[in-house]
Amino acid sequence: MDGILNIYKEAGFTSHDVVAKLRGICRQKKIGHTGTLDPMATGVLPVCLGKATKVCDFLTNQTKRYQATVLLGITTDTQDVSGQILHKRPVAVSEEKLRQVICRFTGETEQIPPMYSAVKIQGKKLYELARKGVEVERKARKITIYSIRGILMEPACNEFQMTVHCSKGTYIRTLCHDIGEMLGCGAAMKSLLRTQAGDFSIEHAVTLSEAERMAGQGTLEASLMKIEDVFAELKKGTAAENADKYLQNGNVLRKEQVVSDAPINHQERIRLYTSSGKFAAIYRYSGKKQEFRLEKMFL
Repeated sequence: MDGILNIYKEAGFTSHDVVAKLRGICRQKKIGHTGTLDPMATGVLPVCLGKATKVCDFLTNQTKRYQATVLLGITTDTQDVSGQILHKRPVAVSEEKLRQVICRFTGETEQIPPMYSAVKIQGKKLYELARKGVEVERKARKITIYSIRGILMEPACNEFQMTVHCSKGTYIRTLCHDIGEMLGCGAAMKSLLRTQAGDFSIEHAVTLSEAERMAGQGTLEASLMKIEDVFAELKKGTAAENADKYLQNGNVLRKEQVVSDAPINHQERIRLYTSSGKFAAIYRYSGKKQEFRLEKMFL
């Protein structure tokens, strides 16, 4: 089966665990996830099956939305409450101070990946080095926080809840840690829920057990997002009947070999279908050369 399944990842599972279990449920090997979630995190994890694995990178690049609970007054080696406590500090944070600090993180900024992450340096994952007690220098990466909001919970529990809309590659654990440092008391992430990844929302996500039940009933394939729907914002083009063979081979197509539902601009990408209506590929149009060139084949 080919398509994207919106999985609700439960706590305790790694993203790799989810893929491994789906291989058994779907009885196919070609499966890939679209962005790592920490084992303690829950929520949306789009998983690509079959030919849809070709869009994994595209989906990984989409924006994400999260809800996090943050514990103030401690810092840990993992930047969440599962790690070893490094420091404890008194907490004196008002709603106004929290709001002022959080606002400073809005927009494009830089973030240093945590040691406990899957980022590779010289072929080794950082978390593998961290478990050996080794810390290495990491380069800051550009991220964008489109919106962020924090609300203090009961003062006695020293916690606040945070909602974040951010770019790919944003570590919410690190964001919690950095906010805590700016508040002067330290902070560690207590829980994390990913509510949206691109067009995939938590309202339509299914658990692994639900996916297994649907597979047994023969209804799982019907719940998958089609590959072509990932590119729904692109204009549609259809190959002329005499151009099908060229399309299927990924050849350059002349302008007159493609019928589009709207004028195509120079350097614009389109969804290209065979003359019989089967989604085939993403092509880019060159207005200067009056031709379409293959970007990604899905046949």
